[in-house]
Amino acid sequence: MEIRQIPIPECLGVPAAREFEQAALLLAAIEHETWGDDDFALTAAELLAAARGTHLRRVAFGAWEGDELLGRSSAVWDEDPEAESAEVHVVVAARHRRRGIGRALLEVAERAALDAGKLALDSFSDHPEASLAGPGDGLRAPAETAGDAEIPADSPAAGFAAATGYELGQIERVSLLDTAGRATELQAQLGAVETSAADAGYRVVAWRDAAPDSLVDAYAAAREHMSRDIPAGALQIDAERWDRARVRAWESELLSGGTTLLSCAVVDAGGDVAGYTVLELPPGRPVAYQDDTIVLGPHRGHRLGLLLKLANLVALQEAAPERTRVHTWNADENAHMLRINLGLGFRPYGLSAAWERRVAAE
Repeated sequence: MEIRQIPIPECLGVPAAREFEQAALLLAAIEHETWGDDDFALTAAELLAAARGTHLRRVAFGAWEGDELLGRSSAVWDEDPEAESAEVHVVVAARHRRRGIGRALLEVAERAALDAGKLALDSFSDHPEASLAGPGDGLRAPAETAGDAEIPADSPAAGFAAATGYELGQIERVSLLDTAGRATELQAQLGAVETSAADAGYRVVAWRDAAPDSLVDAYAAAREHMSRDIPAGALQIDAERWDRARVRAWESELLSGGTTLLSCAVVDAGGDVAGYTVLELPPGRPVAYQDDTIVLGPHRGHRLGLLLKLANLVALQEAAPERTRVHTWNADENAHMLRINLGLGFRPYGLSAAWERRVAAE
């Protein structure tokens, strides 16, 4: 077995992209194995667009026997020199597990992050709803404010985390909304909430793909709050710096991979963005991902979170009615947003566990 870094190709479909494309196929296969569908199976084009982004540094490694890819690991971190955390991820093909490949791949990904000066290493594991009903003790996140979600303590992910020094830091609830046949209902709900918000001095601005030039600076300021204000459990989360340039780079990255963006912002009387939400429509799959949704602190209490989600769901019905499956992720302790989702009709789809290992500065 040989472990080596997977090069980022200039384009796909050429010999230089072979290893990158093999890694994309492996990742897609793991997603299908985990969830039983291809809702989260990213294409090579999506992965390449992310790998060539400007604000996040991404490196990936493959374990090979001849021309066969046995497993892949990766490390991702913010290029901001003040950022101290990195995300590491490892997958191994099903028939090659229990050979120490995962641990070897994790070590090279960790080394890349540590050499970049990162002190908090984060990873994640997915646990579909059907896997949560089995026997065995459950693990809960340690934060005092955590909710009541738990993952099986005897799951392979929990065992691997414990063996490699990672501790459970947070659990996210993965939920699914079926929007088929609900266009009229969602539009009616939106009308009622929108009227109430207008009376309080707020208006909704919606756009597709790139944010309007007139709003992009206020939008960037709101995006910066996303990393600062969201529930973090026991994880160390770096505060991200957002400005006009980063917004445009982020948009370009997703669009170049074939993703369509549907966004809504609530704007106050002074022109500031009080909150926003984003739906990502990936290529080739009849789904949408509910990405960020946040209402900034001074503007809470006006049902703006519900307004944002309804406005974007109505926009989704109009732009892509064939995409009737909407996935979202919420921290288990984020009771307010979970209540909004429950009211909209989201149902449990599984859990995502976040693990962290902290190292001392040298």
